[in-house]
Amino acid sequence: MIIDTKFTNVRDLAQDVEAINRIPIVPQLLDVICKTTGMGFAAIARVTEDKWVTCTTRDEIAFGLKPGDELKVETTICDEVRRYDEPVFIDNVQLDEHYSCHPTPKMYGFESYVSVPIYKQDGSFFGTLCAIDKKPAVVKSDEVMGMFRLFADLISFHLHTIEKIKTANINLEDERKNSVLREQFIAILGHDLRNPLATIRMSSDILLKFAKEDLVKRQAAMIKSTTFRMEDLIGNILDFARGQFGEGILINKKSNLHDLEDILDQIIAEIETMSPDQNIEHDFQLNKEFSSDANRIGQLLSNLLGNAVIHGDHSRSIKVTATTLNDEFKLSVINGGKKIPESEMEQLFKPFYRKGPGNGKQGLGLGLFISSEIAKAHGGKLSVHSTEEGTSFTFSMPILQS
Repeated sequence: MIIDTKFTNVRDLAQDVEAINRIPIVPQLLDVICKTTGMGFAAIARVTEDKWVTCTTRDEIAFGLKPGDELKVETTICDEVRRYDEPVFIDNVQLDEHYSCHPTPKMYGFESYVSVPIYKQDGSFFGTLCAIDKKPAVVKSDEVMGMFRLFADLISFHLHTIEKIKTANINLEDERKNSVLREQFIAILGHDLRNPLATIRMSSDILLKFAKEDLVKRQAAMIKSTTFRMEDLIGNILDFARGQFGEGILINKKSNLHDLEDILDQIIAEIETMSPDQNIEHDFQLNKEFSSDANRIGQLLSNLLGNAVIHGDHSRSIKVTATTLNDEFKLSVINGGKKIPESEMEQLFKPFYRKGPGNGKQGLGLGLFISSEIAKAHGGKLSVHSTEEGTSFTFSMPILQS
């Protein structure tokens, strides 16, 4: 048992009183206690080291306590129940060996008495379920003692349920507030950051078109290349945010093989522009129409190619293959380089994981995670195979022909 030894403030006590009165079965329990024992007063009290406060009562003998009323805790037998962790049952104070000379019965004028501890689900002491009467009553029977213990357990169970509901409501309110922040965060990513990025790219295009100095053109080309990389990073963060906030990766499936091939060609061309020293070979054998989100698959390819450029051997070509064969679409990116250690393989598709040193251009560690989520959204998977000769990432998905 955990003893509550800390002072409980007035607000906490008021909330405890309110919690007891929110339990719908409490009036019936007190009614059953009075009718079963013949005692005229039954109550639930919140008892701490410093306080004894009435939560609720059934009073047929004008004892006079109402919810919220207090007694001096040191004058109550409930305080002994709290301290010694033992229920008290008294049939007749005058005949009771221990309580016949006890000051409390004389102070409050009762002859029969019951006080049973109520514990919270975490084992801490809450208070007591008690009953008194000015005349003797038979309460030391197994049936009555068992009834009181059962009712105390029922009250404990309901208090726990109320606490869980209260916590859930608080969490719900916090979630509502957080959802506003989430929407603002996604709006910033999706709009406020991309707008200035578009301005930078437009300015770099103007410089590329009108500048005459080679140095200016090279710097403008680098700026433009960087905007594409920044846009990819923003896109990955946006997708990650949506996934974390419950929306998941959104896809819009259409059946247009020509569009898909064009987008794959465009992605390869963009990566070649940004990494002119890296040779990329590709072989597309797409001859079966199927439904997919071509833009998302293009994003997946862009992430895989970016990863290959960062971590691959620049002296060897990156190979991209795309096929529709045996009712399956496969897209693979293969690059030369060192084998990925087994210890890193399981971590590759986790968010914010970045494997060993590359060429100094590592991103946020979201690219492979987002690619994996895109694969899952298509009902497929993204797998990796790595040897001393090189590494291949393969996206495969079943073809549902239109």
